[in-house]
Amino acid sequence: MYLSTSSELAEFCERAASAKVIAVDTEFLRERTFFPKLCLVQISAAGDIAAIDPILIDDLSPLVSLLADKTVTKVFHACGQDLEVLLDGLGVSCSPVFDTQLAAAFLGLRQQISYASLVEAYCGVRLPKAESLTDWSRRPLDPEQLTYAEDDVRYLPGIYERMMGELVEKDRLSWVAPEMERLCDPERLKRDPRDAYLRLRRAGSLTRRQLAVAREACAWREEVAARRDLPRKWVASDEVMVEICKRTPTTLERLRKIRGTDQISERDGRSLLEAVARGGACPADQCPKITRHARPSADTESVIDLMYAVLRLVSEQSGVATQLIATRDDLLEFVQDRKDSALASGWRWELAGATLSRLLEGEVGLTVREGRLELL
Repeated sequence: MYLSTSSELAEFCERAASAKVIAVDTEFLRERTFFPKLCLVQISAAGDIAAIDPILIDDLSPLVSLLADKTVTKVFHACGQDLEVLLDGLGVSCSPVFDTQLAAAFLGLRQQISYASLVEAYCGVRLPKAESLTDWSRRPLDPEQLTYAEDDVRYLPGIYERMMGELVEKDRLSWVAPEMERLCDPERLKRDPRDAYLRLRRAGSLTRRQLAVAREACAWREEVAARRDLPRKWVASDEVMVEICKRTPTTLERLRKIRGTDQISERDGRSLLEAVARGGACPADQCPKITRHARPSADTESVIDLMYAVLRLVSEQSGVATQLIATRDDLLEFVQDRKDSALASGWRWELAGATLSRLLEGEVGLTVREGRLELL
């Protein structure tokens, strides 16, 4: 059903609130804005599927209440962007959450499986891709668009039920639960402008002093982009920001000598120069630290190669995706400091950490039988 009035939404949300589990998806646009523009919210609850139009509906409070209800589990597929969009668009933090993409990585499917592949694997249905580039902000929406949108939640409740059964059967629900809780942690979704420099491309080429400039300059860009609701790159591209941090201009004339700064107004240019000056004046002990991993020695690289072979063997036997258990950086951390490693506690220790620890102690090894790796 397509809901475009406040009364329709209130009636649907009242029914949906009695469900213990609902499936949720969103359609949004952000190509021309800083904040994503919420265009549609799809919900499947107790056999009903609704496409909710937040553009036409004046009072979205029933939807906010439903999504905020902690007695109702919200099922998403790859929920990262959806949670951000709902927080920006509706001001709501969804909890508790179940992410079928994350759960799939615990159940023998690849770590970042697409929704279409998941539906085909669990339901034997091939979803059409015809509306994948739709402009969801244009009205009216036609029946084909609505069917496509509703398909994004149509199969999730059934997949959720099957996944829960598999997780219980494999005794992995306790492994998955903390990972799901981490997804909807409000701290994870917060945006601090002074952290924007951490996402600056090519920031690895900057010195600590230049990173201090980047911290202030990128915070300036975030604030300007948010205030005008423009994409960051429309204010200044990453390439331009890196060059500004390297040259640290002190006047508008010097700033204009950097290619790509012509779109920055004189007023904005002056406030950017103030940000650059703040970064340049940052005390040395307060400049951001450069987090570059020292290259392991050849011997350590060989140890990590052996550990990774064990990790892949554990992944193959358990059906839990290798990258979900640990990356090569995690393995290096485990070699260097076992106590503080992610592999040293919880389900990761139970699944792989204990075996890797025994490997490092020389208590287990690897061999090849009939062309396959096996633990000794």
